[in-house]
Amino acid sequence: MEFYLTALVLGLCLASMSLGIFISMKIFRIPDITTDGSYTLGAVLTAILLTHHCSAMLIIPAVLLAGALAGMVTGIIHTFVKIDALLSGILVMTALYSINLTLLGRSNLPLLDVQNIFSSLTFFSASVFNNLALGFVFISLITGIMAYLLRTDFGIAMRATGNSEPMTRALGINNNKMKVIGLAMANALTALSGYLVAQYQNFTDINMGIGIVITGLGSVLIGEALIKWWNIRSILWQLVVVVSGSILFQLVLAFTLSIGVDPNLLKLVTAAFVLLIVLIPRLKKSE
Repeated sequence: MEFYLTALVLGLCLASMSLGIFISMKIFRIPDITTDGSYTLGAVLTAILLTHHCSAMLIIPAVLLAGALAGMVTGIIHTFVKIDALLSGILVMTALYSINLTLLGRSNLPLLDVQNIFSSLTFFSASVFNNLALGFVFISLITGIMAYLLRTDFGIAMRATGNSEPMTRALGINNNKMKVIGLAMANALTALSGYLVAQYQNFTDINMGIGIVITGLGSVLIGEALIKWWNIRSILWQLVVVVSGSILFQLVLAFTLSIGVDPNLLKLVTAAFVLLIVLIPRLKKSE
């Protein structure tokens, strides 16, 4: 049981990244590969600042700013330099690998002996339930803030930009500016996931972000399938379902490990699972 609770906590920690990918992939229709780098960037900054005895809560603004800057660079390269969005993300992700390695100074950094957010805030005596409660509170706050923002005039303009650029351009909305801000928000949320996961796992590794975009995309695709199935219109409930998709994705991986699948094959299982999620709706349409 504790094995699945651990997967549940990890799903909550990664849900912030899923919300970020929801913004880039589903609102702006931009395949943003910067995710792999900004996720690690959040974890790297967290590890460095924690080992320098900074408060875990005070690290959050630094992590959000760093992730936002990474997303802004991708957005600027795409919108103003006019380079394909996918290539822009790959360029920034590649650059971030060197930046992260330079900042960390080593391939990995353990965080066993430092005070982190999970050990600082105590709701329950049992650590697994305390981690679960903290993850739930954290992602609830993020989801609520995102839902409020996306229902403001600015948020509606962002969503409209993703739906129809010619229409928003005719209304005087700067589409390029909206894309840059959207990618900044998406990567800030992704970096926040790195912040949480690094503390939950008690270490930061330079390669922890490799392929993480697949995990986030799988969560979003699960959420999208549920949104269409239940015909959800409310932006708040759409975000809640995306968070649920992140949790379900981790529970599926946990089940895969529990039935004896080799952990070395976990990335293969992840890729196959995402492929299956993409194929099922298409197979239903072809029937």
